[in-house]
Amino acid sequence: MDVTRDRFSASFARAAEERRTGVILYITTGHPSLAATRELVPALVEAGADAIELGVPFSDPLADGATIQAASFHALKQGVTLEACLRLVADLRPQVPNTPMALMGYYNPVLRYGLAEFAQAGGQAGLDGVIVPDLPPEESGLLAGECAPRRIAVIPLVAPTSTDARIEKACKNARGFIYCVSVAGVTGAREAVAPEVFTLLERVRRYTSLPRAVGFGISRRQHVEAIGPRAEAVVVGSALVRAIQEAPEGRMVEQVSRFVTGLTGRVQ
Repeated sequence: MDVTRDRFSASFARAAEERRTGVILYITTGHPSLAATRELVPALVEAGADAIELGVPFSDPLADGATIQAASFHALKQGVTLEACLRLVADLRPQVPNTPMALMGYYNPVLRYGLAEFAQAGGQAGLDGVIVPDLPPEESGLLAGECAPRRIAVIPLVAPTSTDARIEKACKNARGFIYCVSVAGVTGAREAVAPEVFTLLERVRRYTSLPRAVGFGISRRQHVEAIGPRAEAVVVGSALVRAIQEAPEGRMVEQVSRFVTGLTGRVQ
């Protein structure tokens, strides 16, 4: 087996061996520019990211809060498309050869691109996964069928409101990890970790041995420490996107790297 094409397993295994919580970082592709994204991803990995989610800009991002909506709108104005996101993954792969990269976006652009064409392009680019918030497990079979031969994981999302039957269905053929949404709502930084997520994590474990990553609302080191004993990873998005937005001109990489090391507790 080519271990470079099973990067999620290797990355989560490293985090477990080092007795720490994995950190998955989300940024919107093309925010503030494609060149900036190309510069940021290696810096995020250097600062401690265990995996990268590259957001695909979309005009109607139903699961995203104001911060990511604004970043997505900005990227769309830059002309960023799904095809551009796939090209970026290919450009980045030699720079981060061991780091899993997933695209996170909505189903319409993937469907219009063509499921087979998307999977083929993703496989050639070195894509490890795809997360589609508006694709329910009952309807994900066609995409998963195209992605599986290219070893691209279709990563499901489950939420505190998911029934056990839906969690079981989502976990049945999942690969990569299970994305555990911490709240019934949209993305965005929050003050505290919702207690409902801990019950969700226990329910998910009944149906899969895959790593569980908690996202939506995770924004600071205290959240990572609260979730760490109960889950294998966290996903941080809106707080990181906001750090990019607020970075002084010429200091984006420096400021964002400092934010990530604060999350991970890593000393550079």
